[in-house]
Amino acid sequence: MSLLIVGTVAFDAIETPFGSTDKILGGAATYITLSASQFLKSSNLVSVVGEDFPEEHIDLLKNHGSNVAGLQILEGKKTFFWHGRYNQDMNSRDTIETQLNVLGEFEPIVPEEFKNAEYLMLGNLMPSVQQKVLDQLHKRPKLVVLDTMNFWMDHFLDDLTVALKNVDVLTINDEEARQLSGEYSLVKAARAILKMGPKVLIIKKGEHGALLFNDKEVFFAPAMPLEDVFDPTGAGDTFAGGFIGYLAQTNDISFENMKRAIIYGSAMASFCVEKFGTERLHNLDPKELQLRVDAFKKLVHTEIPVI
Repeated sequence: MSLLIVGTVAFDAIETPFGSTDKILGGAATYITLSASQFLKSSNLVSVVGEDFPEEHIDLLKNHGSNVAGLQILEGKKTFFWHGRYNQDMNSRDTIETQLNVLGEFEPIVPEEFKNAEYLMLGNLMPSVQQKVLDQLHKRPKLVVLDTMNFWMDHFLDDLTVALKNVDVLTINDEEARQLSGEYSLVKAARAILKMGPKVLIIKKGEHGALLFNDKEVFFAPAMPLEDVFDPTGAGDTFAGGFIGYLAQTNDISFENMKRAIIYGSAMASFCVEKFGTERLHNLDPKELQLRVDAFKKLVHTEIPVI
């Protein structure tokens, strides 16, 4: 099944209590692509970088099945850059520096060969940019998943409200769910957000797992307890890539199958945090993934006798 991924391909500099990095490969679309490659032989990418972006990073994406025909390389420009520092609990972080660079003028161009995408993952971008991608497609994809964040809610809420009417699945964290809905209870928040357009809502809770809602059911998937967490950067995007990658591989968008996709997404995210940046995803063995999924099953399964 054809998967179109739209989002940032970028540079990150990361500081955590366990160490730091210089400028390394990052960006939502990068994590999504590398994660989805565990499930699909190929995917299509729409993004933008500057002329400072190394060919070796593009080769990495290609080697993971990414068709980069939609990756714009702007001459004389620099790639989006984010520098962040994680606090001791690894759940909160401070932004040291953000350089929008090419992202500040990004006008997505969907190549003709991508315009019949059956699955669409809209990574965290300005809502109007996400909508421009939808507007260029020849037909509505079988499934549209959109990720967003509180910055867009603060400054571009009207545009986000328009975009939400055209998506099937929205992924946000618990803080963002409360902000978007105005409700503290996540159950009430989900009910309010689903009225905005999405048929399904995923609320990510970091080390506390993820919640999956539709208008009738709720499903919870825990996060894998890990001895060492080196870098949470990109974990949510890796989760999203695993989620939509699994759905596209199985070509089943039922709520029941989304429950399984949540587990696969959580498993992929658990690998991501084990090393800095995208490194853990570069050569992930499918057998490792299956063992991790089996561990998830053991984590939540128990027989409860009838009293």
